[in-house]
Amino acid sequence: MGSLIGRLNSGRRPSFRAVTSTSSPNLQPLAERLRPRRLREVVGQQHVLGEGMALRLAFESGQPHSCILWGPPGVGKTTIARLMADAFDAQFISISAVLGGVKDIREAVEQAQVALAHGRRTIVFVDEVHRFNKSQQDAFLAHVESGLFTFIGATTENPSFEVNAALLSRAAVYVLQPLTEQDLKQIVSAALVECALPAIESIAIDRLIAYADGDARRLLNTLETLAVAARQERLEQITDLWLIKVLGERMRRYDKGGDQFYDSISALHKSVRGSDPDAALYWLVRVLDGGADPRYLARRLIRMASEDVGLADPRALRLSLDAADVYERMGSPEGELALAQCAVYLAVAPKSNAVYQAFNEARALVKKEGTRPVPMHLRNAPTQLMKSLDYGKGYRYAHDERDGFAAGERYLPDGMAAPCFYRPVERGLEIRIAEKMRQMKALNVANRPVPDASS
Repeated sequence: MGSLIGRLNSGRRPSFRAVTSTSSPNLQPLAERLRPRRLREVVGQQHVLGEGMALRLAFESGQPHSCILWGPPGVGKTTIARLMADAFDAQFISISAVLGGVKDIREAVEQAQVALAHGRRTIVFVDEVHRFNKSQQDAFLAHVESGLFTFIGATTENPSFEVNAALLSRAAVYVLQPLTEQDLKQIVSAALVECALPAIESIAIDRLIAYADGDARRLLNTLETLAVAARQERLEQITDLWLIKVLGERMRRYDKGGDQFYDSISALHKSVRGSDPDAALYWLVRVLDGGADPRYLARRLIRMASEDVGLADPRALRLSLDAADVYERMGSPEGELALAQCAVYLAVAPKSNAVYQAFNEARALVKKEGTRPVPMHLRNAPTQLMKSLDYGKGYRYAHDERDGFAAGERYLPDGMAAPCFYRPVERGLEIRIAEKMRQMKALNVANRPVPDASS
């Protein structure tokens, strides 16, 4: 792909090949036409494919190994698997875990046995491997262990949770990242070099890249849609206005990285903090309607539960995590209702930012003061030597004390005044927390040890 970019920048680009009744259209999809044929043509993923990086070294080793490619859609998982087969001159068998089953696995085994009999390696690629159940995943184990074929799984889900431990232990895991803005611009440039579409305004390119959201497949499919429409209208240039008109609801109504997006997120957060459920729902729907990833919104709601509700209602954090989990299980649009339920709950819940403020104050103090020694009575003493050095000496085990509270005990570094980071508010559960803290403080004062006059 680097050579394509070079040709684009070195001279005048050939005109857009408009398909007419007298010309033969290239029926090959744009994604296939631009698919990298060599490792150096892969766009992005340099953290694993760059010189000296893990996956690059695997390619250069001369010996294929089983692996899991974990990353969001459209970041090159299938492409990398195909390139690995090419690099090792191996037979490439692709199975979709969405559509396939044990029959497909059995057929792959038979094909691999035939290839092995002719002295050829086989790579079995399983797309969306997390969709296979335990027994289906287990069907690969014996053949991976025997060396019949090399297994490559692609997944958008965390393999720690979605891939069997036995299979996972036999495969290296490579984490792929969403493509950057610069990566996606390379793909647009390559499409222009291939004369797959007419010239595009820079602002239209920016909008396309924001819409793609790190997904090369989405970008390429969108470019192909534009190419068809541009041919029909015999356009010489794609403008931003025409882009919005053609793609309509498919386009984001704001740039994901732009001010309007973050202003809308800010409005949602402040509506929740301000205890206005109607406004919270309005901004939630506005952001979803604008094309934001619901998973991003789920993360923001989790943050709100910790920052603005806190211990005034500890259930808020659990509910926000549950809402995120429901969305992962159900997807859109059903899962979005759980996000709406969470937003309303957070808005009407009692509010406290006491933990948020306490955390920030503690972090600032530690950064300012540096490292203070751990008091001797709080130190761990797993060996006899440490015990002889008085590690842990005098420590009072709270569970052995009255009411499970060692009144008068100190847990801060020696010589450090109580900073009082956490100051509960008089709302929700923190009313009871504040009362409990007042009781414990009074007990500490009453049982504070008298300083040793000889020290």
